[in-house]
Amino acid sequence: MVRTIIAILTGIFLAAPAFAVDGTRLLQEIDRNLSPESYESHRKIINIEPDGRKKEFIYYTVKKGRDKVAGLFTAPASEKGRTTLRLGDNMWLYIPNVGKPVRITSLQSVVGGVFNNSDILSLDYAVEYNVENVEEKDGEYLMHLKAKTRTVAYDRLKMWVQKDKTLPVKIECLTEASMLIKTLYFKDVKDFGGGIVRPAVLETDSPLYKGYKSVMIFAKIKKREFKDEVFTLTFMPKMESLR
Repeated sequence: MVRTIIAILTGIFLAAPAFAVDGTRLLQEIDRNLSPESYESHRKIINIEPDGRKKEFIYYTVKKGRDKVAGLFTAPASEKGRTTLRLGDNMWLYIPNVGKPVRITSLQSVVGGVFNNSDILSLDYAVEYNVENVEEKDGEYLMHLKAKTRTVAYDRLKMWVQKDKTLPVKIECLTEASMLIKTLYFKDVKDFGGGIVRPAVLETDSPLYKGYKSVMIFAKIKKREFKDEVFTLTFMPKMESLR
């Protein structure tokens, strides 16, 4: 009788499925590993053309909460003083001496090149995407993400994630029909201090822009709190005061 019970219980445990990965929690962990919820950062954006010519930008960024991001160009001289603002799905560009901020879209690019405004003024992935499926293989997760609304720049993402660091390695950005728009490569994991350990380099290329490449290099990321007024249209001309 005892043997029978043990055999039955053993069969139940063997048949029980392994616990599935909580995709939503995993994506939120990835977001926090990439950056604090509120922070400032300094980065260089480099556009590389097929003939090897380069154009570089120095960009200071601040973020608060889940949906507020602002940026200031400090170089080159032709771009110095330009600022950007993103509040959820809404984005603006301020150009000194032009007057008031003008609306821009997620698929446009304030720097040209392969990075668009959505890449440059990025929100947390969990804000814009739902997790449809998570696969586990060879020390990685492969996450399949679907945009929550049609206003998101990419309808679908395929995200390869290092299990041990819970950081993305590569992201394929796709249309609703699964056509590849661009690929993002996360490289050179670096300790920025304050518990922030993340890739310092983000590269992208696209089959739509053959031979072109853009690179984003993070020089500094630091936790910092900001007042709400920093993320308003009226503050855009004053962003230099934060540095």
